[in-house]
Amino acid sequence: MSHSSCARACGIDFGTSNSTVGWLRPGQPTLLALEDGKPTLPSVVFFNAEESSVSFGRAGLREYLDGYEGRLMRSLKSLLGSSLIDGRTDVQGSVVAFRDLLTQFIATLKARAEEQGGRAFEQAVLGRPVFFVDDDPAADRVAEETLADIARAIGLSEVSFQYEPIAAAFHYETTLAHEEVVLVADIGGGTSDFSIVRLSPERARAAERWSDVLANGGVHIGGTDFDRQLSLSTVMPLLGYRSQLKGGREMPSSIYFNLATWHTINFAYARQIWTEQQRLLLDAIEPERLNRLLALIRERAGHWLAHQVEEAKIALSDKDTATLQLERFAPGEQKLLTRTEFDLATGMLVDNVEAAVARLLPQAGLAANGIDTIFFTGGSSGIPLLRRRIAALLPQARVIEGDLFGSIGAGLAVDAARRYGTVKNPRG
Repeated sequence: MSHSSCARACGIDFGTSNSTVGWLRPGQPTLLALEDGKPTLPSVVFFNAEESSVSFGRAGLREYLDGYEGRLMRSLKSLLGSSLIDGRTDVQGSVVAFRDLLTQFIATLKARAEEQGGRAFEQAVLGRPVFFVDDDPAADRVAEETLADIARAIGLSEVSFQYEPIAAAFHYETTLAHEEVVLVADIGGGTSDFSIVRLSPERARAAERWSDVLANGGVHIGGTDFDRQLSLSTVMPLLGYRSQLKGGREMPSSIYFNLATWHTINFAYARQIWTEQQRLLLDAIEPERLNRLLALIRERAGHWLAHQVEEAKIALSDKDTATLQLERFAPGEQKLLTRTEFDLATGMLVDNVEAAVARLLPQAGLAANGIDTIFFTGGSSGIPLLRRRIAALLPQARVIEGDLFGSIGAGLAVDAARRYGTVKNPRG
């Protein structure tokens, strides 16, 4: 790229938990600042019913946690490829379509990027997981088409897609001096995606890179699943999950699964659920647990609790213990969580992610020692057990940690410049 030219197109990483936009221009950081001077915009939409306003990212989370009435949506990307995408939700008497929420969020990403870049974007390369939907190519295609339709609806006339781990590989490639075979492990909020790619400074100049991609794979397991398992195994029992009712029955579990999953928390607040829980309280052998659940529903503290669980998970990546506060619905109570409990709760998830990596080697026609480097990216790749198990599959490979939240957006920007070319920089 000459000194006075900028990429014509941007790269958009719409993530389950965080989103970024990258744009290549001379002498400037690749990622554009999207909120509070930071390159990440958390993928959060909050409908503030008191002010009839919509806010995004950290601002939305802040309003929600400050106690404004309204509806918080996270993990919006999980709607792609599911039947929920055509659903709607009721917010204080107004009905909102999930697809519109998604459109509003992605429009905000684009608008903030344009404001920062000082220009309009009409072309973009969007990141996508290797599989939006596991084992269902037709549903996967619908998910990609839905995202493309939304991108066109917000003013992107040309849209193309790149697998997220391949985008991360292109970002890593900009740092290389010689050829390497790299396993990119992109473990995000919703999916774990893997690519084995041959990278080098010479190859980086080629327009078409498919011959350098040796294998792709992925599973629908990400940070939100680790949150869910940690919640179900350590927190939900405090609210009556798996507790006994008179007559030897177990407490029905669906409400606990809803509370442990970001995009279904609101289902726990339905009126008939409240009535049913009141009835179950009469049969509970340990009513104090159900009383906590009723208090949580009354206080609408489900998202608050999920946020506490997520913070505890992040803390357990660095420390052996974390304290979970429960004061929103159980004043003065807290729960100590340990790394060991977290590892036990999520062991099955780790097994499944490890198996996905193991399947990739024969697909690439490589033995374990054929991989030079493991490149970790995605916010959830910091989970210690997961990282250890992947590294143990490839004992000779060196382990590199990318920008956990920025590698994909930066790599999509590299790809966008390659695909759509450059323009003279008006400010150059």
